[in-house]
Amino acid sequence: MTEPLYRTEPYARQATARVTGLTETGALVVDRSVFYPAGGGQPGDTGHLDWPGGRVAIIDTIKAGDGVALVPEAGADLPPEGAEVTMMLDWERRYLHMRVHTALHLLSVVLPLPVTGGSIGAGKGRLDFDMPEAPADKEALEAALNDLGARDLPVTEDWISDAELEANPGLVKTMSVKPPMGQGRVRLVRIGQGAEQVDLQPCGGTHVARTGEIGRLSLGKIEKKGRQNRRVTLLLAETGA
Repeated sequence: MTEPLYRTEPYARQATARVTGLTETGALVVDRSVFYPAGGGQPGDTGHLDWPGGRVAIIDTIKAGDGVALVPEAGADLPPEGAEVTMMLDWERRYLHMRVHTALHLLSVVLPLPVTGGSIGAGKGRLDFDMPEAPADKEALEAALNDLGARDLPVTEDWISDAELEANPGLVKTMSVKPPMGQGRVRLVRIGQGAEQVDLQPCGGTHVARTGEIGRLSLGKIEKKGRQNRRVTLLLAETGA
């Protein structure tokens, strides 16, 4: 099992780890990871590994059973099993993912509709909603989104049991992605505290510590994707993604 440093220390840019094995496809399984494995619409992290006498670029991070595996560039020399390595995260890319992921939580607040899909990119993301009709006032929606960000609300986590989540199905906003269950407990991401709380939902991804870190957002296209589905795209304004 891999210790998920990406969850407990989401702002960590590097850490040491030990290679515990290789997957059938040649990815390096490690005992702890600052690299986030692809899942829940968030891409796997990239960066590189250093060890005495070697370096390899990591082009993706994936789940491997109950562990995390780092996908090296093709044809590269790899550290041996048991080697201690230093993981160096592509922080700029990851931080963009953290800001976009948190922004998508806010989008689900200003559009309180069932979510049917989603995707996170470096500076751009989208959610698909069960939305028969398009929003009447896109500018007001964008203003509400930016107001939540500007309030600089804290983003924290809580944990509940699988049974507690099953007893509170209203916490789950996504129709297409099941919450990360099966370990006996489920992580909840909370935005705001007390009377200032605006969102609470199961999520295994990485987020910024406060909504003020997101920066200004702009809404892109709102596209019809089926009889009742609509796709809403948002962008970090400064990236112009």
